[in-house]
Amino acid sequence: MEYSDVGTVAAWLTEQGLKGASEVELLTGFCISCREFGLPLDRGMALMDTLHPVHEGRAFRWDSQEDIETEFEYGPTGEGSARDNWQRSAFYYLWSGKESEVRRRIGFGDPTDFVMLDEMAEAGHTDFVAMVHRFAKAGTIGEMDCFFSHFTTRHPQGFCDHDLAILRKLVPVLALAIKCIALGRIARTIAEVYLGEDAAKQVLEGKITRGKSERISAALWFSDLLNYTKISDSAPPEEILPLLNAYSEVVISAIHEAGGDVLKLIGDGVLAIFKDEEQSEACRAALRAEGLLRKRLSTLNQERAADGRPTTDVYLGLHIGDVFYGNIGSQERLDFTVIGPAVNEVSRIASICRSVDLNVLMSSDFAAAIPEAQRSGLACIGRYALRGVKRPQQLYTLETARLGGP
Repeated sequence: MEYSDVGTVAAWLTEQGLKGASEVELLTGFCISCREFGLPLDRGMALMDTLHPVHEGRAFRWDSQEDIETEFEYGPTGEGSARDNWQRSAFYYLWSGKESEVRRRIGFGDPTDFVMLDEMAEAGHTDFVAMVHRFAKAGTIGEMDCFFSHFTTRHPQGFCDHDLAILRKLVPVLALAIKCIALGRIARTIAEVYLGEDAAKQVLEGKITRGKSERISAALWFSDLLNYTKISDSAPPEEILPLLNAYSEVVISAIHEAGGDVLKLIGDGVLAIFKDEEQSEACRAALRAEGLLRKRLSTLNQERAADGRPTTDVYLGLHIGDVFYGNIGSQERLDFTVIGPAVNEVSRIASICRSVDLNVLMSSDFAAAIPEAQRSGLACIGRYALRGVKRPQQLYTLETARLGGP
């Protein structure tokens, strides 16, 4: 590979990074282009930590001969076998020291002292080089503070000095292109985790003007935990956060699986919406989420009871109506959520559950919008005055609903 080819590969990486090519596409294209220009690459790997509630980072691989997994996410590297593998890797050696590059000529007697080097040598690889490109503080997000890569060859003479010089010029461009894509992924992840999938989509599409909103019709969900204050007062402090996380998981996963969007977590409460052009379909989705919730809640309570841990129930209000969906707040702090009388009403409906000993209540508007085949499973519990709402509401429940818990 000639120095004149470096500009061609760098230009390709820049163009693909600007186009939004995936990390795998960038690494694969980079390695194939280098091979076509005469650089004897046979395997490449790149990885970078990320900002994600579950995964510590993402890794990408390419091989000239083998069919391998090209992309995977990895969890915490600070415990168990993952920690052992990490601490035996060339990347850890670079991360924990001051060097930016380490090389092992594994086909010529160099030690196979890093993880996987013995397997590479057995597979016919003769030379291995690993690099780290560190980010300055201004370019660091969370644990994403550097870019790791390694490359190997099966060439009988290994890498020559010219090959390594080419890699040293090109890998920083690869790192920048992959970092660009990773930052976009992180932005989407953070937005979805903290705003919800649909609200995140709206924000990332540019709908961030203060006061800008749209009027939508949606089925509204407001749920809360039964006796949460009592449990938090009596349970050991170290139990509270795991309890909230466990019950939030069953609620939120049920909503998402049924096609809903969680807009707010208010302590132990959850506000969600279900949107559809047909009101009946939005209500059907909300009821499906309620059914999924009850099944998962039963399993969770059985597991927690078997471990001697506190259990509870989830009470739920369902309503349907028009709301304003958009940005509300100050110039410095905005929230993308729903507002309107219907939001107030659904929270008041949920609060009635405790006094009538039922775990789900719905408004007459919601009940009327349910597909006719499902209405036979409803029972009217009468008219109730809702705090802050002018007109009393006729409320309905599912015939199987019954509130339980400590």
